[in-house]
Amino acid sequence: MNDKTNFAVIGSGFAGLSAAAYLAKAGYQVDVIEKNATIGGRARQLNTNNGYLFDMGPSWYWMPEVFEKFFADFGYKPSDFYELKQLDPGFSVVFGDDDVMAVPADFNALCQLFESIETGSVAQLKLFLAEAAYKYKTGMDKLVYKPGLSLTEFWDWDLFKGVFKLQVFTAFSKHVRKFFKNPRLIALMEFPVLFLGAMPEDTPALYSLMNYAGLQLGTWYPKGGFGKIIEGMQEVCKAQGVKFFTNTAVTSIKVANNRVSAIVTANDTRAYDGVIAAADYHHVEEKLLEPPFRNYQESYWDKRVMAPSSLIFYLGITRKINRLDHHTLFFDADLKQHAQEIYKEPQWPSKPLFYVCCPSKTDDTVAPAGHENLFILMPLAPGIEDNDDLREKYFNLIMDRLEHFSGVAIRQHLDYKQSYCINDFVADYNSYKGNAYGLANTLMQTANLKPSISNRRIGNLFYAGQLTVPGPGVPPSIISGKVSAQQLIKYSTKNK
Repeated sequence: MNDKTNFAVIGSGFAGLSAAAYLAKAGYQVDVIEKNATIGGRARQLNTNNGYLFDMGPSWYWMPEVFEKFFADFGYKPSDFYELKQLDPGFSVVFGDDDVMAVPADFNALCQLFESIETGSVAQLKLFLAEAAYKYKTGMDKLVYKPGLSLTEFWDWDLFKGVFKLQVFTAFSKHVRKFFKNPRLIALMEFPVLFLGAMPEDTPALYSLMNYAGLQLGTWYPKGGFGKIIEGMQEVCKAQGVKFFTNTAVTSIKVANNRVSAIVTANDTRAYDGVIAAADYHHVEEKLLEPPFRNYQESYWDKRVMAPSSLIFYLGITRKINRLDHHTLFFDADLKQHAQEIYKEPQWPSKPLFYVCCPSKTDDTVAPAGHENLFILMPLAPGIEDNDDLREKYFNLIMDRLEHFSGVAIRQHLDYKQSYCINDFVADYNSYKGNAYGLANTLMQTANLKPSISNRRIGNLFYAGQLTVPGPGVPPSIISGKVSAQQLIKYSTKNK
C-alpha cells in the first residue's frame, strides 16, 4: 500500500468517526472534514455559561456491546473514556396522573410488573423476548455488518433456516398483539418504533429486537453525556494520525475518470484517493455531486418514508423535579393519532406524545447543584413548517401537561431555554426535510432496499450514516462507519 494514500471522511458524527478510525487503522492517512465548529454531528453538546451541559441529540444508550466492540477493535474499553451506569428504572412511561409504569432493570421485577398489569403475561413476555433475542443475535451476527450490495450476502444457511423466525414480512403491531392485550403493555412495546421508525403496522416484526435491547440488555448512561463517547472516538482516531478540520463546509466533490479526485471547501481544494460521505446522503448527492454521478434522482428521495423530525427543548431548571426519572415517556395521549400525524397526514400533532430526559437525576456534572437539566423531545413529521410561534405554542402545551404531572411550576424556575427543530436540523446537518433519525424502518427500506452504501458511478466514493445500511440510531451508525470503511479499503486494495 502506498503510504501517501489519502482518504477524506465528510462529517464527524458517529458514522464518520467510526469510518475514520477503521481507515486509519488500516494504514491510510485520513482527514475528517466537518462543517460545524465542533465534531460529533447530532451528538454535539451544548455547554451553557451558567453551568448546564446538554446532549443535543442521542440520549438512549442501548446495545452496549456495539460500543465495546468498536473500542476493542483498537485495544480500548469504553471505561477508558467514560463511566457507564445502568439506569434503574431503565425508563418510565406516564399513561396518566396516577398511572406511571417504571420499567425496572431487574428481569424478575419486570416479570412481576407485567403480571400485575395483565394476568398470564409473564409467560408471554418470556416467549416474546426469546423470539426477540433470536432476532437480535441473528441481526447483530449476520445482518448489520453486511454492506447490502448484493443478495448473495444473504446466502447463509443459518439465515435461510431462520428467515421466517426473523419475521421480516410480519407487521410489528400484529406481532405485539399476538402476545399482549393490555393497551399499556402494547404501548410499551411499540414506543421504540414510533420514536425511531414508522407506524407499528408498517414496521417489520424483526424490530422486536429493539425490545430485547431495551428490556433485557438494559438502558445505560455514560457519565458526562454522549459527548464523552464522541471524545473517546476522536481520541481513538487521533491516536492513529487522523486529522480534523472543523468549520470547513464541503462545497463540491470533483470527479475524474469515475473516481473522486478532490474535495472543494470554502477554504481550498484537496486531492484525495477516496471518500466516505458520512454527511446527509441526499445533500451529498444533490449539492456536492454533478447529476451524472448521483445514485438517485430527487423523485426517489421524495418517495422515501422518513423517520420523524423532532421539536426539542433544552431547559435549565433552578429546582429539583421529583416525579421525573432519567427517561420519562409521556404516553398520556393517543399513540396511534400522533403516529398518524407524523406518517400518514403530516402536520403538527393535535395532542402529542413526548419524551423527557433528565440526566441530572444520574449525573451531577450536567447541571448546577440543586438544579435539573431537562431535554424534551416531541416527534414531528419531517418537512413541515417550522417557526418560533409554533415552537412556543407547543412549548406551553407540553409545559401545561408536564407541570400538571410533576406538581412543579417549571416555567417559573427556568434558568435556561433553547429550542431546536426542523429548520435547525437543516441548517446544522443539511438534513433532508429536517429529519432527526434518517429513514423509517419499513419493509421496503430494509437491508438491500436502503440507499446504497456504494456510489454506483464513482468507484472510490462510499456513504455512511443513518440514510444507508444498517439504519437509524447510534449503534447502527457506528456499524455503518465500519462497513463503509471496509468497502473503501477493499476497493483501494483492488485498484491500487
